Amino acid sequence: MSGHSKWATTKNKKAAIDAKRGKLFAKLIKNIEIAARQGGGDPDGNPTLYDAIVKAKKSSMPADNIKRAVKRGSGEEAGAANYETIVYEGYAPAGVGLIIECLTDNRNRAAADVRSTLTKGNGSLATNGAVSFNFERKGQIIVPSEGVDYDKLFELAAEAGAEDVVDDGDVYSVVTGPSDIVPVREALQKANIDYDSADLVMLPDNEVELGLEDARKVSKLIDNLDDLDDVQNIYSNWTASDEVMAQLDEDE
Repeated sequence: MSGHSKWATTKNKKAAIDAKRGKLFAKLIKNIEIAARQGGGDPDGNPTLYDAIVKAKKSSMPADNIKRAVKRGSGEEAGAANYETIVYEGYAPAGVGLIIECLTDNRNRAAADVRSTLTKGNGSLATNGAVSFNFERKGQIIVPSEGVDYDKLFELAAEAGAEDVVDDGDVYSVVTGPSDIVPVREALQKANIDYDSADLVMLPDNEVELGLEDARKVSKLIDNLDDLDDVQNIYSNWTASDEVMAQLDEDE
């Protein structure tokens, strides 16, 4: 698992209790609206919506916000934006590859904001395929590690079809094929194993290990991209030692 995966997990936990809560909620609401629009407003029959709602609840989003987002997305209530998905590929400092997924109702604004933020952070846009060839679409279920035995989790997840379970310290990352995320998640639920999120993500095949200064530059650029209203997800292929990750955490 890349260093950025650990960093993103930490950042998301902090975001639920700091000044970025509003931006986090906006991203989660988009997820819920899109899931409800594409698969209907019943989470029991729409696994993508189910997981979007769980993620929102784990981030302390009020129940009323979730209900309204579901209604807007399903068409039961007016006001849903007409979002489209746009994916940009780019480079951060030190040759780190970036995949930037946007959900936007203004394609021109999204493109301009992403390009400007990359440039200011000493990064650049890349041509389609230049970065994504090094990434694979996977399912990723984040399980808090407290009170959960790694070996038992690995055995249970593997029996349900998971490819790997990675120990990221405070959490375990259960990695699955894209079509296996729901049965693996359901197996964890049946075993009463709590989870923070279950998402389809892009994981790198090869990683770039960074020293402290480059890691600071890259994480700052990713943070700035994440602050953009249209940016929904960012995937990267950087990693770093535990010491560097600890220093980044202290920098916050």
